[in-house]
Amino acid sequence: QVQLVESGGGLVQAGGSLRLSCAASGRSFSPYAMGWFRQAAGKEHEFVAAISWNRGSTSYADSVKGRFTISKVNAKNTVYLQMNSLKPEDTAVYYCAADLINFEGSWYRADTGSWGQGTQVTVSS
Repeated sequence: QVQLVESGGGLVQAGGSLRLSCAASGRSFSPYAMGWFRQAAGKEHEFVAAISWNRGSTSYADSVKGRFTISKVNAKNTVYLQMNSLKPEDTAVYYCAADLINFEGSWYRADTGSWGQGTQVTVSS
């Protein structure tokens, strides 16, 4: 089974930036896509961004478009989330996920996929 290890969360002022990293380990790692979800206190789990592993095509939630950028380095089995112009409403626990699938325009973690342990991002106003 694939294991995902995240890093890069922390506390930042509004308007600041953070970069999250997610390194995958395990045999035969070849997902369809990887991505990020987040969950704020008292709110539901929500999709943030995804990137297809082979083609590199990307997808973003409307709330982060133009501010967040997802990228990957296949040779390192690592995906990144560069977060700029952070807002207090971006405060949440961010989870890396693999393998992602897209069904009817929405992204989901496949039953055979994995979650990272989560990393806290806190944006102060």
